Amino acid sequence: MTSTILIADDDPVQRRLLEAMTRRFGYEVETVESGEQALFRMTQAGAPPISLLVLDLVMPDLDGMGVLGRMRELKLTTPVIVQTAHGSIETVISAMRAGAQDFVVKPVGAERLQISIKNALSIDALAGEMRRVSKRSQGLLTFKDLVSRSPEMARVIRLGERSAHSTIPVLIEGESGVGKEIVARAIQGASDRRGKPFITVNCGALPANLVESILFGHEKGAFTGATEKHVGKFLEANGGTLFLDEIGELPLDLQVKLLRALQEGEVDPIGSKRPVRVDVRLISATNQNLIEQVKRGQFREDLFYRLNVFPIGIPPLRSRREDIPDLARRFCARFAAEEGRNIRGVCAEALSLLSTYDWPGNVRQLENAVFRAVVLAEGDELTVAEFPQIANHVAGFDVRVPPLPAPLAADAPREREILRVEVRDPNVLRLLGNNGEMRKLEDMEAETIRFALQHYRGQMSEIARRLGIGRSTLYRKMKEYGLGDDSLAEHGEQTSLVA
Repeated sequence: MTSTILIADDDPVQRRLLEAMTRRFGYEVETVESGEQALFRMTQAGAPPISLLVLDLVMPDLDGMGVLGRMRELKLTTPVIVQTAHGSIETVISAMRAGAQDFVVKPVGAERLQISIKNALSIDALAGEMRRVSKRSQGLLTFKDLVSRSPEMARVIRLGERSAHSTIPVLIEGESGVGKEIVARAIQGASDRRGKPFITVNCGALPANLVESILFGHEKGAFTGATEKHVGKFLEANGGTLFLDEIGELPLDLQVKLLRALQEGEVDPIGSKRPVRVDVRLISATNQNLIEQVKRGQFREDLFYRLNVFPIGIPPLRSRREDIPDLARRFCARFAAEEGRNIRGVCAEALSLLSTYDWPGNVRQLENAVFRAVVLAEGDELTVAEFPQIANHVAGFDVRVPPLPAPLAADAPREREILRVEVRDPNVLRLLGNNGEMRKLEDMEAETIRFALQHYRGQMSEIARRLGIGRSTLYRKMKEYGLGDDSLAEHGEQTSLVA
């Protein structure tokens, strides 16, 4: 899902012009005709978030400056581009002081508007990412900082917020790279332990002979090589949160001691004469099926039930594709700032590619792919050409890189090689045929209906509504173009064609 841009203008002609231009740039667009309607839409619960507001300054009732003032009172951080027919310096200064990020004069050209939108979204993505990084380092990250458009992630956030108000043990389940640690940090940031220590332990990376010492600590001289006292991760997290990642990798003998520490609220450092009391909120995570491990005898059943009191399952990235564009823009803004690159964002075609790929490595893989693209990019925007490995795994996106030239002799003159990348978006309708001439309208119409059948999985009412025609007209055209029951069989819908 692309960014949603809200246009607030009382002039219907201007609204339609702006809407047409903005949709052509590849964004979702909503329009309102007053400042009050704009504020209501941005604060509407359950509605998709607004990424950018294009605001007319001169409107009846609540004007643009009034909207900016109300946004500041409501603490709305949505970026705003203001527009007016009177571009005086005083107006510009007043709008910028009120919180606007950019200013355009009516009638704005398409290129000027597109650049303004890209810059505003890029600045907002960078500011949001830096804010999240800062809060994470301070232990103040909350669920409000986890922006998501996915209903499945909304459920995760609701469960996380409920668990944050108690000390109940939480088990976060999900594939590697989905963001289990981020959710754990948000649980702490939303609880009364925010700002307290957040200690992370990857149980799969602990040396087998040092696991007990690392978790529970040891006294000086407790074993060979123990030249100093070590407090252990439990005591480091005292008063805060201990996050045990990949808990399924913990050895069986240590699982017994972990169970006792959770039940008694105390740990036994190696070599200590008495146990030590600890106050720790435990959050564990795993990418394995712990129930299956219990059946195989690889994980203690009593510990499983102790940890699995409040399970939270995080869906993989391929199940929440709505979040991919926002994540890609955030990563792009952060890496561009870190690498000192002047990159405004990710083009719509590249976002379509990223949203189509299945991402077996989930968010971590997406983050690394964007990092590589930022480093390799030569323009001011990430395109499909910066994601060749991803494009080669997605049907319809054809990225062909010419073979490397034969090595030249050491003294041979070298010329700069120009890399030509051919990109084809499967969602773009071709106007020219293979012979270079215009295609017939019926051919393009048949291709459009065929694409809609696949895209909406044979849901005839939805297809007819999206194409702007009646169901009977849709059935008739399908019959004319030979798109009958066979075309719907793969979607499991049996349809009788009627004239």
